[in-house]
Amino acid sequence: MKFSESWLREWVNPSISRDELSHQITMAGLEVDGIEGVAGEFSGVIVGEVVECGQHPDADKLRVTKINVGQDELIDIVCGAPNCRLGLKVAVAMVGAVLPGNFKIKKAKLRGEPSFGMLCSYGELGIDIDSDGILELPTDAPIGADIREFLSLDDAIIDVDLTANRADCLGMAGLAREVGVLNRQAVTEPTWEKVTPSIDDSIQIDLLAPESCARYLGRVVKNVNVKAQSPLWMQEKLRRSGIRSIDPIVDITNYVLIEFGQPMHAFDLAKLNGDIQVRMATGDEKLTLLDGNEITVPADMLVISDQEKSLALAGVFGGEYSGVNSETQDILLECAFFAPLAILGKTRRLGLHTDSSHRFERGVDPELQHKVMDRATRLVLDICGGEAGPVVEAKSDEHLPKPVSITLRRSKLDRILGHHISDAEVTEILERLGFAVEFTADQWNVVTATYRFDMAIEEDLIEEVARIYGYNNIPNIAPVGSLSMPDHKESDISLKRVRSMLVARGFQEAITYSFVDPKLQDKVHPGCEAMVLPNPISIEMSAMRLSLFTGLLSAVGYNQSRQQNRVRLFETGLRFVPDTSAESNVRQEPMIGAVISGNQNDEHWSMESNTADFFDLKGDLEAIIGLTVSDEEFTFRSATHPALHPGQCAEILRNDRVIGIIGTVHPSLEKPFGLNGKTIVFELELNALLHARLPLAQAVSKFPANRRDIAIVVDDNVSAGDVVKMIRKVGQNQLVGINLFDVYQGKGVESGKKSLAIALTLQDNTRTLEEKEIAEMVDSVVSALKSEFNALLRD
Repeated sequence: MKFSESWLREWVNPSISRDELSHQITMAGLEVDGIEGVAGEFSGVIVGEVVECGQHPDADKLRVTKINVGQDELIDIVCGAPNCRLGLKVAVAMVGAVLPGNFKIKKAKLRGEPSFGMLCSYGELGIDIDSDGILELPTDAPIGADIREFLSLDDAIIDVDLTANRADCLGMAGLAREVGVLNRQAVTEPTWEKVTPSIDDSIQIDLLAPESCARYLGRVVKNVNVKAQSPLWMQEKLRRSGIRSIDPIVDITNYVLIEFGQPMHAFDLAKLNGDIQVRMATGDEKLTLLDGNEITVPADMLVISDQEKSLALAGVFGGEYSGVNSETQDILLECAFFAPLAILGKTRRLGLHTDSSHRFERGVDPELQHKVMDRATRLVLDICGGEAGPVVEAKSDEHLPKPVSITLRRSKLDRILGHHISDAEVTEILERLGFAVEFTADQWNVVTATYRFDMAIEEDLIEEVARIYGYNNIPNIAPVGSLSMPDHKESDISLKRVRSMLVARGFQEAITYSFVDPKLQDKVHPGCEAMVLPNPISIEMSAMRLSLFTGLLSAVGYNQSRQQNRVRLFETGLRFVPDTSAESNVRQEPMIGAVISGNQNDEHWSMESNTADFFDLKGDLEAIIGLTVSDEEFTFRSATHPALHPGQCAEILRNDRVIGIIGTVHPSLEKPFGLNGKTIVFELELNALLHARLPLAQAVSKFPANRRDIAIVVDDNVSAGDVVKMIRKVGQNQLVGINLFDVYQGKGVESGKKSLAIALTLQDNTRTLEEKEIAEMVDSVVSALKSEFNALLRD
């Protein structure tokens, strides 16, 4: 928010410099982003009056003028501005004046006519206002007065970056209140003559959505002159707040917006048909906004309407049809309290964000509307004339926010701050903030002000006490902490070890958003319901992810589109699965996922360029499974998944419980994600991976090991893993090693069959095994395989 320092000092004027004021505001949590002058550096410019203005004899676009600057003689100045005319009060740069950019004014002749100065425009004085001619001053401007003093151009524009919780400072009243609290000074609010209705004209207001709009005020003002000129003081205050002057009615509503932080709007009364309704949109009604854009108003948005049509987006933007224009004679002023949740996030779907919605989203004082309505009405009557009717109010006390009662304990205040602030000083700070305070039994019972929407819990009050007391006044005492051994189970595997293993195998860690594009996610998990954010950053980031696949596949496509042909990424993070039985109706599960695409290895002259496949990623997965020292607990089972290629997909199980999935991405997903070539992914539950079996010390056998190779023929649909599992079961303790070293299909093997070559290593810790024992062991293995899988020894 931008504000004028001089305007602030009209409300409260502490005896500190501009820099000290900015530092004080920053240290109170209202960070000052920048300070800039309201005009350029210049001198020697005074107020003058045009007493003669005639055509230059030798130039069509020049005028010869005589200017009264309060001296004994009139000054001759040649001017080319089209708005130069007799009787105009102007800014005169005298001979010797220095304008911004070190431009010095000297005596000159223009087309033969002497010129002893220059009539200045806004731009020539370094004032950021678009104009086609010279600066026009009010008729009561004192001749000979220094322009810098008359227009208060030694002022500064201070830009404050407010956090979302400090909506109470989105107006001069709130900023002044804050500065007054910090400096223990009273705030002087502007005063005006209260408006007494002079006509009986009014309009009925119906609140049809009280939970979204709990208070709505309307007032008819007739016979206003919308062609009147906004006073210069108002234009300047608006300009220094970053708002351009438009017309007096709009300027007045903008003025009270900056003055009190309360948005207002004015309707052309002649264009209203019947009573005003505050209601939810129907979902199909069209509205042309003041900027000329036509929108279809969503059904969950609040609108202001008459008996026939919607007139404005409540708290956001006025409609073009009902807006005030140069032909308007009668207006309806509105001033309302809209609930933050009625506005929050909804305008972004329409690409709208206004000064009004910015304030309503963060919270406006629900008790401010009557004061602001009276202030705006008085300004309209003073500037535009007219007659005001009575204020009509529609409200729902049930839905108006109530002050919050909070208890602040002395013990907690001291513990959090690490410093003791006296009881009297704490009470004074809270009272200066506008809170009702009662101190008894080492605790403060506080009732907060209606304009402080950010006050909810005890810690909020502690923060207020600390920042008003001054963070720099709290001694810097280093915290004391005792060290203790971490509570860590030896059987737990640290996530760092898993990450290091994947990095060592050539992976890069990725971090993707937890919220994803619902359309892309639906392609990965068709028919699965996801948790949708009520106020997303954008529609492409509006659903919480059901797995890591969506983010990882998007990352692969992003990299491949930037000439990264070999991609190996992994990620750890939460997935969010809707579950009515879980807290908050969502189950958050830590997962680990990885994806590979491109060649198996980086290009190298000593290696062939082979494309990575399912078994490459399975090998990487088995490497991190190996950290558990429990390989036999993990198995893979053929499965199907809508995002993965049929026949190249497997479930990952630990102790027969499914903990994840691995497979090749289905070709139908390549285009939506921008994938180029085969892509393989896996995902599994992180908690199921981070538990290892503790190693047990065993004697190393002193006796030789014996290897026997067998080749068996089984049906093509028989899993090699099931075969190995059966061999391990039959072999028991003497079978110390099993290795599948070849799978063959082709000549010599019947169609629909496959040959599995398996190495069996046998060894005993107490003796050397005899050939007969080895043969019996091999025979028992073959018999078991024949019985279980109808396996035959291959010739």
